[in-house]
Amino acid sequence: MLNYILKRVLYIIVALFIIVTATFFLMKLAPGSPFASERQLPVAIEQQLNAKYGLDNPWYIQYKDYLVSTLTFDFGESMKYKGRTVNAMISEGFPVSLVLGLEAMVLAIGLGVLLGVISALYHNKVPDYVSTVIAILGISVPSFILAGLLQLFFSLKLGWFPVTGWKGFIYTVLPATAIALTHVGFIAKLTRSSMLEQNNSEYVKLARAKGIGKWTVVFKHSLRNALLPVITYLGPLTAGVLTGSFIIEQIFAIPGIGRHFVQSITNRDYTTIMGVTVFYSIILLLAVLIVDILYSFIDPRIKLKGAKK
Repeated sequence: MLNYILKRVLYIIVALFIIVTATFFLMKLAPGSPFASERQLPVAIEQQLNAKYGLDNPWYIQYKDYLVSTLTFDFGESMKYKGRTVNAMISEGFPVSLVLGLEAMVLAIGLGVLLGVISALYHNKVPDYVSTVIAILGISVPSFILAGLLQLFFSLKLGWFPVTGWKGFIYTVLPATAIALTHVGFIAKLTRSSMLEQNNSEYVKLARAKGIGKWTVVFKHSLRNALLPVITYLGPLTAGVLTGSFIIEQIFAIPGIGRHFVQSITNRDYTTIMGVTVFYSIILLLAVLIVDILYSFIDPRIKLKGAKK
C-alpha cells in the first residue's frame, strides 16, 4: 500500500507540472493583458505595472517565476485587487466553498443513492419511473437554471429563503440544492444500474430465498458492492463542489473560491488564475487518490497496482 501511495504521489507531481505548464502557456496565448481594461492609464504607468508583476520579462523568465511560485505556494499579489495576495483570497474563499460543498455532497450522495436503490428495488414500477424522471431532470437542467428557478419560487414568491448572500445556514440551502441536484441525477443512475446488476447475482438470490427482506438484503449485502461506481464518481465530485461551484457562487453572491476564479478570468488576473488552478488541481488529484485507496477497503477483491501483495 505504501509503495502504491508513493507512486501515486509521484504521478500527482508530474500531473501538477503538466497542468501548471499548460495553464501558463494558455494564459500567454490569450489576447489582451491584465490591464487591457485600463487603457486610459498613461503608457508609463502601464509599463510600471508590467514591470511590477514581471510581465515585461521574456516568457522563459516568467515561466521560471511561475514554477518557483507554485513550488513555494506563494502566488503573489492579485493583479486586479491591489494589496490582496492570492493566498489570502484562497484562504478566505475556501472555507466558504468547503461548507457549501460539504452540504451539497451530503445532499447529493444521500438523495442520489436513495433514489437509485428505490428505482432498482421497484424496477419498472411507479417508484422506478418517478425516480428516473427526477434523475433525468437533475442531469438535463443546468445548475444555473435550477438556481434561478429556486430563487424565483422559494425566495421571491414564497419568501422562505434569502435570494443572495452568505450570513448563516439558511443562506446555504438554495445554493447547496442547486449544486446537488445535478449530481443527484448522476448518482441515482449509477446506483440504479449497479443495484440491478447486484439484484440478479447469485448471492442476492440466495439471501432472498432464505426469506430475508429486500431492504435488509440491500443494506447488508448488495449496496456495498453497488456503490463502487458511485465512489468512482466521488473523486471529481469532491474536487468540484469543495472548491466552489463557479456559476452558483456568482449567482448567489457567495464569497467562495469559485467566485474569485470567475472574476479572475474575466479580469485576466493571471496570478489568481494560476493560484486557484493549482489549488483546484491539488484537491482533484488528492480526491482521486483517496477514492482509489478506498476501493481496496470497500472491495478486498480489488488489488491496487504497485501495492504489496
